[in-house]
Amino acid sequence: MSVGADRLRRVFHPRSVAVVGDKRALGYLWLQNMRTFQGSLYSVQIDPKEIPGIEALGIPNYHSLLDVPGEIDYVVCAVPRAVARRIVADCVKKGVGGVTLFTSGFAETGEEEGIRLQEEITRLARENGLVLVGPNCMGIYNPALGVRQAAEQPAGESGPVGFISQSGTHAINFSLLGAAHGVRISKSVSMGNGAVVDASDYLQFLADDEETRIIALYLEGVSDGRRFFRVLRETAQRKPVVIWKGGQTEAGQRGAASHTAALATASAVWQALVRQTGVVSTDSLDETVDAVEAFLYLKPSTGHRVGLMAMTGGQSVVIADAFARGGLEVPLLTASSYEKLASFFNIIGGSYRNPLDIGGTIGWGGSLGNLVRMLDILNEDEHIDAVALEMGSGFIARRWRADPKALEETLDALDAYQERSPKPFLTIMHPGHVEAIVAELRERVTARGIASFVSFERAALALRRFLEYHRFWAEVRRH
Repeated sequence: MSVGADRLRRVFHPRSVAVVGDKRALGYLWLQNMRTFQGSLYSVQIDPKEIPGIEALGIPNYHSLLDVPGEIDYVVCAVPRAVARRIVADCVKKGVGGVTLFTSGFAETGEEEGIRLQEEITRLARENGLVLVGPNCMGIYNPALGVRQAAEQPAGESGPVGFISQSGTHAINFSLLGAAHGVRISKSVSMGNGAVVDASDYLQFLADDEETRIIALYLEGVSDGRRFFRVLRETAQRKPVVIWKGGQTEAGQRGAASHTAALATASAVWQALVRQTGVVSTDSLDETVDAVEAFLYLKPSTGHRVGLMAMTGGQSVVIADAFARGGLEVPLLTASSYEKLASFFNIIGGSYRNPLDIGGTIGWGGSLGNLVRMLDILNEDEHIDAVALEMGSGFIARRWRADPKALEETLDALDAYQERSPKPFLTIMHPGHVEAIVAELRERVTARGIASFVSFERAALALRRFLEYHRFWAEVRRH
């Protein structure tokens, strides 16, 4: 690692943080972000008009970074670009662990002055072993310590997912949307231009981080393609890696150049890298969250034959279409399974060929015993490698209102089934017209360690990518 693993570890685990240049016009953005920080928090501001507002927050203010008592592990710099070099120089003198340059207007502008300033700051940081995050970024997120990129981000509870992003917005949105889907962050970084510490450095750090089990990235480009390829393949052998690549079209590549000064990567080159490194490639924030959720909650498998369960006849048709179009097989069951199903299945208005139309059999009163029997039959069926269950939103909403205890018993049964089954198991809950209720229920489902997706199509895509990852590495290890 170019700056040293210990230096980067100090930045991700700071005991003291200083915010330089925060202003009332921004709502004291960075000081508010750091209000949850568990260590010592300081402000550095020389504008007399700003100081009373900072002091009203209860945060001590100093006129220079050099005046702050004791060691400073992490600095957030929110000053104009012309002043940024001076702050970086003070970080060097102070022995700061690392500094995030929230400041923009550097190489991403394409302007001679912006490029020159970034080169000066980069040289100063590299020569002195300073971890410079950015410029043009939102920096570090460590929820366990309350170090945040945005005040909306959860603090106090961490998870097993590391996220590296060239976009501050995507870093924040991934943490917020992820939390609603049971995907919680161990550590995250918005790296911006990545002038000193690049994607390969952060990837290597998360690969070695014991708190991180799964890594996801949003990338627009990389500075050292050979090194990135090597680190990526080594990491993917140890932990699942999901990459959302921005700038895959000509228009997107223009946007990437002006956003983070990222160099365009030809689509064919990128796809070759994905194939050779065994990572999972996604195309949107939703797809990235879904893929990570699959790795969090599904049991490893390489089989692509799926047993499907839907609440109604119409849904059983479209769930089969979605999974088949998604590259998965929806096979007939074994004769033994059909014999078992025939002994109790209500075939009036229902079918049990696969997909199973289960609404009439479990009944609107909710025959939990029949639901469990069907799950166990699919679990024992040698034609089935994974099981997907639709939890109809309207049905669930009515059930929850009418009998909350029965719903809790259903969740207990699904939890117990997943515990005893070796096959990947996932649920699908369309938000429908009861979006708020379903969102709350989804959090309860994922809290049980059960995957839950918002549509058949997204569930199928996430499952296929999950299985492809395991097939790829099973084949590599076989040879």
